[in-house]
Amino acid sequence: MAPDPDILKVLDGYPDRTKEALLRLRNLVLQTARETKAAGEIEETLRWGQPSYVPVRRGTGTTIRIDRDTSPAGDIALFVSCQSSLVSEWRAIFPEMTFGGNRSVHLRCDAPLPEAELRQMISMALTYHSSKRKRAAR
Repeated sequence: MAPDPDILKVLDGYPDRTKEALLRLRNLVLQTARETKAAGEIEETLRWGQPSYVPVRRGTGTTIRIDRDTSPAGDIALFVSCQSSLVSEWRAIFPEMTFGGNRSVHLRCDAPLPEAELRQMISMALTYHSSKRKRAAR
């Protein structure tokens, strides 16, 4: 997928430290999306002024957004719909991580990304609706 110039423009507006961390997170989202076959093709777009990633096939997953963190919890954050159960599921799986309510996980720019944990979270978000239907069918 070619980088969206609007996304790059938004990221260019951040201080270097924040921009670099968001680019690392963006790359992890895109790489995980490619590896998550059940997610299908992913669209990169701006939603609410934030870089966002959503499966093209409707009913597959929920939108992931990334942005700087304006709370004291971290420097950057990965956001999902507050109406999903994702953050409560993540909180149970990864209690050592920092979460914001029911919509985000917060990360520090000065620490390595917890890649294994984030890959699982990203995959869960990109397949949220299809996985939920599979669980309900059991």
